[in-house]
Amino acid sequence: MSKFKLAICQMKVVENKDENLKKAEKMIRQAHNNDADVIVLPEMFNCPYANKYFPEYAEVVPGPTINFLSKLAKEFGVYIVGGSIPEKVDNKIYNTSFIFDRSGNIIGRHRKMHLFDIDVKGAITFKESDTLSSGNEVTVFETEFCKVGVAICYDMRFPELIRLMVLKGAEMIIVPAAFNMTTGPAHWHLTAKARALDNQVYFAAASPARNINSIYVAYGHSLIASPWGDIIAEANEKETILYGEIDLEKVKKVREELPLLKHRRISLYNISEDSIH
Repeated sequence: MSKFKLAICQMKVVENKDENLKKAEKMIRQAHNNDADVIVLPEMFNCPYANKYFPEYAEVVPGPTINFLSKLAKEFGVYIVGGSIPEKVDNKIYNTSFIFDRSGNIIGRHRKMHLFDIDVKGAITFKESDTLSSGNEVTVFETEFCKVGVAICYDMRFPELIRLMVLKGAEMIIVPAAFNMTTGPAHWHLTAKARALDNQVYFAAASPARNINSIYVAYGHSLIASPWGDIIAEANEKETILYGEIDLEKVKKVREELPLLKHRRISLYNISEDSIH
């Protein structure tokens, strides 16, 4: 099949894990009822995005959130990209996205590779590395439609990572992400469109809804960009489900008409640590 329906659940995250899971279930059920094949949740969908909450909400896998998502994927017969949650492994905590197939099996796991340690003077300071550890694996999973890559938020700013996913065969990239009210207006649309265009893939960025009462206020505006770099679907800042049709023939067409991937001259700019002086 060359077409499938994607749903992004732009849910408002609150300071109660049970309430967050109930909201996620309601939105996943609604997306299934609207014939979505792949359903995506936002970054840290079960946990407020703040360092003080990550240890409190962290789960050892398989924990309640994983069991919950597995059950829903199996019940509805859909793929679920489970946003991300704080995952506890020994004495470390990761910002991790778990991916489930139609039978509820975990078919992918992405631990955020690039930690959000930033200091925009007079605007926002955040240091994920105070509580979180970084992953080190590129994540691409198989569906009956195509291969799909998954990254998390700050990861999308690193074009090398997205290109590696495409070289592994990904025709769509899904990124649960929580840009804020400083970085969102400045870079959200630009980065999503650039990653889609440079790699000639569909690029879906899944944000939480904006919660002005939260410690960290998300920008919202979940979106889907096409392989041509157009935004084909976009939410506002409010809680909603965003739908988009993914047409893989569009990927093929764009790559044939504008063969960027074929025209790469990697012998001239293959980058490694040894080549940087």
